[in-house]
Parts: sequence; structure tokens; C-alpha cells
Amino acid sequence: MDFDLSEEQRLLRASLTRLLADRYGFEQRKAYARDPDGWSRAMWAAYAELGILGLPFAEAEGGFGGGAVETMLVAEALGEALTLEPWFATVVLGGGFLRHGASADRRASLVPSIADGTLLLAFAQTEAQSRWDLHDVATTAKRDGDGWVLEGRKVVVLHGDAADRLVVTARTSGDRRDCTGIGVFLVDATTAGLTRRGHRTNDGRRAAEVTLSGVRVAAEDVLGDPGDGLPLIERVVDEAIAALAAEAVGVMTAAQKLTLDYLKMRKQFGVPIGSFQVLQHRAADIMMAIEQSRSMAMYAAMSLDEPDAAERSRAMSAVKAQIGRAAKFVAEETVQLHGGIGITMEYAVAHCMARLGAIEAMFGNAEFHLRRLADTGGLIAA
Repeated sequence: MDFDLSEEQRLLRASLTRLLADRYGFEQRKAYARDPDGWSRAMWAAYAELGILGLPFAEAEGGFGGGAVETMLVAEALGEALTLEPWFATVVLGGGFLRHGASADRRASLVPSIADGTLLLAFAQTEAQSRWDLHDVATTAKRDGDGWVLEGRKVVVLHGDAADRLVVTARTSGDRRDCTGIGVFLVDATTAGLTRRGHRTNDGRRAAEVTLSGVRVAAEDVLGDPGDGLPLIERVVDEAIAALAAEAVGVMTAAQKLTLDYLKMRKQFGVPIGSFQVLQHRAADIMMAIEQSRSMAMYAAMSLDEPDAAERSRAMSAVKAQIGRAAKFVAEETVQLHGGIGITMEYAVAHCMARLGAIEAMFGNAEFHLRRLADTGGLIAA
């Protein structure tokens, strides 16, 4: 199998890497984090100019026609720079629901605004009781003429405080944990009855608690089948896991580079500590964990084309399990090799650890996905 990048893919990676190197140093990142949004609107405009906001959408709809590999390259570069902007929430999650669930007319009206940076999206799925079960939905949607009325509460909505529209899951029929009877709705953030309480997450990003009280949604803003939306949700989450895997590789790479520089600079007994064999072995173990994760991120990108949803889901569980374990190992090792400075938020490696912890927890940690993989027969049939 040919893993070489095309000329266009290499150009995309080089252009984004150069932009981030010029404008996303650690001190600049800290300044962006102090913005009221918690991220940089100027960088968001730069991403739009570069084309990565419209990357996965069809050219006929105002996008750039990129695929899973292009998304992987962008996610890895953004991860290595520890970016704070809502690219994952808007382009991967929100954009995924538009690509797979919206009508052609709805995509044509919304995609150009995403591509030029004027429309932000967020995925409102998690509830207080749901944990990682995508089918556990207590928020309700009741028919009201041609439209719907939503009632409920969502928590930890990534970048939900800044989003212009929210992709909300709600139960249209059945009991709270039924796999059928779940709808997906595109809700304007300014709709009467919708309130948001923003907060900072442990990895320095922004999220919101969203309350819906008598929120009306038009029929045109239903994404997919309102009675059977779980397959759509699972499809988009599979794509999100693939993007998170690539981002984790980028974050781990950043932590590795910081650690190698520290091992070469820090002296003990008059020599750099990187000359100690035991620390060289630990650095080699970090490199191996990252390379294994890189292979799994590539596997995730290739598996998104799998037409069998169950097979694709098993692949993503395997990816999440490997990435989660590697992220935990790399975070712990790089912080320990730095000593006390590694846990101070004034130093970048601590932010790498925080982000890797957040990635490991999103959409199920390693143990959750190992159990799910075992319950479905494993990645490779016996």
C-alpha cells in the first residue's frame, strides 16, 4: 500500500505548519487563551484563508473536496501546535453532521459560511447521565405542526459558548436508552428558550452547559431520520475519533520534542542528563509509542471508507484503545523526565499532558473501547 502523500497534501501540510510556526508559539498561545473567546479570531480567519475550514466539504458546495487523509494532516499539525480554536467542533463534528445528514440545499446555504469562518458549530450530545453511551438521550423532541419543540439539558458542549448553531440530539420516541427514536437537530444558538453557560475545560479550551426549554426547530433543520438518528451520530463520531487520533499524534510529538530538548540542556553531575542510558531508553520508549500511534491514526483514516458500519466501529475502538494507552504513557513519561517543571502550567509540556488527557476521555477512554471491542468479537475474527 502506498503511504506517500500527493503534492497537494504535502503543500497543505507545509503551509499549515509554516503558519503555526510563525503565529502559534507558546507565548502567543497563552495570549490567545486570555481572549474572551478563549481562542484567536485572527487565527480563525487565517485558517479560513488557508482553506482548512472548508476542507472536507464538496467543492460544489463551497468546500475544498478534501478527504480523511487531509483531515488527518490538519488535525496532527493543529495538535502539535496545541491550538485552541474550534476547528474540531465546527469542521469535524458539526461539518460531519451537515455532510452526512443535511439536505443538499441546507449544505449549500451553510457550507460557504463555515469555509469563510463566519459560522461556528458545536455538537450538543453529552448529558449528565449518559457518559459515553451515544444512545443514552433524555432530552426530548416533540412534534409541533411541521416542526419540533426541544426540552432538556446538555453538558460539556465543546465550544458551545461561541457556536452560532448547535447540533443537538434529542429523543423523539421510546425510553431513555433505546437505540431507536433519536433525532438530530440543527438549532440556532439565539433561539428563544436556549441558554448557555460557558466554562473553561481542564485542557484550556472552552465548553458550555446548554439548557433547552421550549426550543422550536423547523422541519428543515432536522438532520437525517428523526426516528433513527443513531447511525448518523455513530458515523460522525467515528470520523471524530479518527481526527482525535491524528491530533493526539501531534500533541505527543510536541511533548517528545520538548523532552528531547530538555534532556540535552539539563545537566546533572556536570553532564547533560540525556547522556544517561536509562533516560535514553525511556526516550526510545516514547518514540515507539508515538510511531505505533501514528500507524493507528493512518489506519483510522483509511478505515473511514469502510462501508460496513459495524466493521468501521470496531476499527475505531481499536484505534481509540491504542491512542488512549499511548497518550497516557507519553504524557506521564514526558512530564516525569522534566521533573517538577513538567507539571507547571507555565511550561508547554503540562499543556500537552492536559490535552492528551482530554483526548483520551472524549467519546470513550481506552478501557471503554477495549470492552466494546471484546463485546463485538474483536478486531480480527477468531
